[in-house]
Amino acid sequence: MQEKEIKVMKKILATNDKMAMELRNILKEKGVLFINLMSSPGSGKTTLLENTAKNFNGKLAVIEGDIETTLDSQRISNAGMLSYQINTGPFGGDCHLESGWIKSALEEIDLTNIDILFVENIGNLVCPAEFDVGAHFNVVVLSTTEGEDKPLKYPLAFQNSSVCIITKTDLTPYLEIDLKQLKENIKKVNPKLKILELSSKTGNGMENWFNFLNKNKLS
Repeated sequence: MQEKEIKVMKKILATNDKMAMELRNILKEKGVLFINLMSSPGSGKTTLLENTAKNFNGKLAVIEGDIETTLDSQRISNAGMLSYQINTGPFGGDCHLESGWIKSALEEIDLTNIDILFVENIGNLVCPAEFDVGAHFNVVVLSTTEGEDKPLKYPLAFQNSSVCIITKTDLTPYLEIDLKQLKENIKKVNPKLKILELSSKTGNGMENWFNFLNKNKLS
């Protein structure tokens, strides 16, 4: 039974990866940078996107992934960014997005007027890291409120990402967290991971995030 389950999962991942590669190439041809944001629930992904929508000079859109509700999508829309919602609840409540979901969303989005497309993946440090959604960059978001141990406990999300954003740095004075140890743990899991520290609330450090986006824009 276990062997059969492994074979089925390999087939699912192979099909997903093939479509993800196709999506990555299509978006590159259209000059659209595609960034996949992964994190635990409550890490600050939506607030990061709100700040980006209000202060970054570019044409932006986001695919919002949630099991239920359109709350994050509404917040993003109110901030001025085009938002497309995917809810997995009606289809079994998957805890991650797959490339097939993204393909369906892209069929509804006019990409001719977009510089950067984000996907705010479902809040989870495990499942989303297993499925390639066709992004040019995976970005893992980790808040200071989560502690130093998360990269060691959930390594795949950090291993499969190019950038780690440490959020809520404005709360550091009120927390018992060792930022130096946190960054050391991140580097233990992925020595090549680029680390950005910022506060979406105060705006401190956001310029480094914006510089990353500008540096990697395709058009």
